[in-house]
Amino acid sequence: MGEKALTGKRILMVIAPEDFRDEELFTPKAIFEAEGATVMIASTRLGPARGMLGGTASPDLLIADARADDYDAIVVVGGMGSPTYLWPDEALHRLLQEADTRGKIIGAICLSPAVLARAGLLRGRRATVYVTEASLSELRRGGARYQEVDVVTDGRIITASGPQAAAEFGRAISAELAGRSV
Repeated sequence: MGEKALTGKRILMVIAPEDFRDEELFTPKAIFEAEGATVMIASTRLGPARGMLGGTASPDLLIADARADDYDAIVVVGGMGSPTYLWPDEALHRLLQEADTRGKIIGAICLSPAVLARAGLLRGRRATVYVTEASLSELRRGGARYQEVDVVTDGRIITASGPQAAAEFGRAISAELAGRSV
């Protein structure tokens, strides 16, 4: 067998410290790691983070300490904690803007595409989101062209609508990463 498709790739997954959506972290993470990627987790605080379904994760670093140059992709996980902890996080907005400037792959699932909208990354782009009045409002305010589908890839930005799309989302990011030169 040859080298796995994502060997040597580094992915940062960003989660809320409370109420991240379990499948949206664990399913794509398992896909990335099975393909050989190294996955790190960042949050707004260190210590155990709790998922909506009871899963836990231990962030490796604070969002404020993350640098886009250290990763090939940055993936923002959703869940009910996203609007509280991630939507307003200016360090996360700066990290995503830096990643975009450097041509990195950026993903967001469930309620977290609103983070990309707030960071100014969705203007004129197609995107999806877990539909709430607030999340659709954020996408509109950010200039996104909302699509009512599970996963949308628009250039280097990949968005997904919720936990039912977690595996497809993970595969879409993996495919985009694998298609890029190491």
